[in-house]
Amino acid sequence: MSYTGNVEAGGRPDVRELPGLAVTKVAVGPYDNNAYILRCTATGEQLLVDAANEASRLLELLGDRPLARIVTTHRHQDHWMALGKVARATGAPVVAHPRDAEALPEPVTEPVEQGSTIRVGRATLEVIHLRGHTPGSIALLYDAGGELAATPHLFTGDSLFPGGVGNTWGDPTLFKQLLADVEERVFDRLPDTTWFYPGHGKDSTLGRERPSLPEWRSRGW
Repeated sequence: MSYTGNVEAGGRPDVRELPGLAVTKVAVGPYDNNAYILRCTATGEQLLVDAANEASRLLELLGDRPLARIVTTHRHQDHWMALGKVARATGAPVVAHPRDAEALPEPVTEPVEQGSTIRVGRATLEVIHLRGHTPGSIALLYDAGGELAATPHLFTGDSLFPGGVGNTWGDPTLFKQLLADVEERVFDRLPDTTWFYPGHGKDSTLGRERPSLPEWRSRGW
């Protein structure tokens, strides 16, 4: 069956095969967080984006293949409740932005900044720092070394969703910062065909969301 990205807590994961990378999307409770397992199709090495919860389920999905690292997209607890158990079970290094690192329950052994690269097997992901939802929120960009330049794939954490940017709790300064980063570092740079995978809920494309940018700006959230 073709990938839809429509998953729910307690339900089956969805798997997408990209050039060089297989993406497994799974939802975990109690907040319907999305966790993503990225597997290099050449080496079998894996990377976990957001060890949100249900450590035993995540470990089962990881199986016996090596886990290269665990990336935490931002500091909020619902995105790292299984981090300690998964890190201890696998020995995988923990990756996050330094501005969110102190809030995590495990030491960040591989800090990343805007423009950093993260490897999983032969695949490379680029870090995009999106300030506003939290100071150290990051997204991960995959374009298969340019092979997917026309249709990149972006893992956005809680910074970008279908229908708007992440929550900034009514703070106009944080909202302006997040919207500016999302526009300049994502929409202004990447094509409409870019598929993005958020920290909760369904996926979308930049082309589907781009016409709504003026509405997001005017409503202030």
